[in-house]
Amino acid sequence: MLQLLGLLQSRRVWSGEELAERLGVTGRSVRRDVERLRDLGYPVHASKGHGGGYRLGAGAALPPLLLDADEAVAMAVCLRVAAGGSVAGVGESALRALTKLDQVMPSRLRSQVAAVHDATTTLTSGRTEALVAPDVLMTLARASRDREHVTAGYVDRDGNATERRLEPYQLVTTGRRWYLLCYDRDRDDWRSLRLDRMTGVTARGTTFTPRSAPDAASYVRRAITASPYRYVARVRYQASKDVVAQSFSDASAEIEAEGPDTCIVTAGADEAERLVPWLALPGVEFEVLEPPEVIAAVREVADRLLRAHARR
Repeated sequence: MLQLLGLLQSRRVWSGEELAERLGVTGRSVRRDVERLRDLGYPVHASKGHGGGYRLGAGAALPPLLLDADEAVAMAVCLRVAAGGSVAGVGESALRALTKLDQVMPSRLRSQVAAVHDATTTLTSGRTEALVAPDVLMTLARASRDREHVTAGYVDRDGNATERRLEPYQLVTTGRRWYLLCYDRDRDDWRSLRLDRMTGVTARGTTFTPRSAPDAASYVRRAITASPYRYVARVRYQASKDVVAQSFSDASAEIEAEGPDTCIVTAGADEAERLVPWLALPGVEFEVLEPPEVIAAVREVADRLLRAHARR
């Protein structure tokens, strides 16, 4: 049956005689195995006459695919690229598919995939990207799915290294970085951890009972737009949330509608003046509500620009 499935996937139409000859069986055996494949959910269609035969069609559900060695390597390489990419909605799905494929892939094929990955360089837009080892992604994806305890080393933004005992719940990607929503057992609280700062990630083989978890996307968004920074600004824009959102990503700011034509943006930075040109990106009137340091920075930058214009 597996050989028959492989043949049906390799060509659009096969006659019963061709299949029987390739498999070394009788036509009756071919018909019997076709019925078995249909029972398993594979939509095998049969047609008579000139150009007719057996073909594998599309069904209501996706049954398992039979891949040869080259196809498995090619698919795993593409999934690794997609998992780390910025195409909307693809990264998480690619990671889930890669997890399933990695689970059944022979070690010799897995090493081929790793070799291709190690020998490949991707051109970027010039920004420093946070690189995450694929094995870290795979380990955390499986542990999140299976509710398995994880230990890992972690280096925070100040360079302090700690060992963490974690209950992983969900991976979140912003397109440039990966984050893990997890429960830190030693700190007895929820945490959002950057995967590129994690080392020695190990699944312990023991499972935990799921807790009532916060929404992963909302939790990570709040964590990366405000809590890590020295200055957190709240700014009112004289434009709708949809208009202002075109200038900011989910990873850089939290946007709340205040009315049909106004919204509040919360964003942070370690230097107040660095926020000013970034806050002006929407190109509409805005007012910095807090903190005083950012309000003062807006005034200083505005005065500097006016002086530059006067000199011109």
